[in-house]
Amino acid sequence: MISGAALGAADLAALFAHFLVLSLLAIGGAMATAPDMHRYIVDEHGWLTDAQFTTSVALAQAAPGPNLLFVAVLGWNVAGPLGVIVTMGGTLIPSSTLTLLASRWARVRRETRGVRAFVAGMAPLTLGLVFATGWVLAEPFVRSDQQRWGALALIAATLAVMLRTRLSPLWMIALGAIAGVFGAV
Repeated sequence: MISGAALGAADLAALFAHFLVLSLLAIGGAMATAPDMHRYIVDEHGWLTDAQFTTSVALAQAAPGPNLLFVAVLGWNVAGPLGVIVTMGGTLIPSSTLTLLASRWARVRRETRGVRAFVAGMAPLTLGLVFATGWVLAEPFVRSDQQRWGALALIAATLAVMLRTRLSPLWMIALGAIAGVFGAV
């Protein structure tokens, strides 16, 4: 991992610009863009490893607060305090501005065919982005010889419980944490 001091102004500007663009694609929340964050931070630049990326996301998701916290943790792990400012600013500025403008525009037109079609079309897109995020986070464990079967069992159990019950997803997160503590995943 590169420390915040090692990242130059050009790298910080590029990180900001990348998160700026991702913010506009974050249909379903910032978590939906985690696969591209992973590609950019881990695969393209090598600022974090797979394990560091996954741990950053898991740590932020386990903490109380908004789902968006993982962006700040990634920024911190890539470039320290400046990384937090860059990633959070890049994520919040365009999405907040667009949300404000679009909500005002759509409130007046919410019953039009175009707005209803747009809202209905977002559901499958959001679902696909969330599945891609799940794969990026699970892939290192599924590929690991020691953790493969535990990870697959946990994924299957979570899928079955979520599809067949109204149980809060927090219980499955707790199960995953327990499995991790005991080394099953």
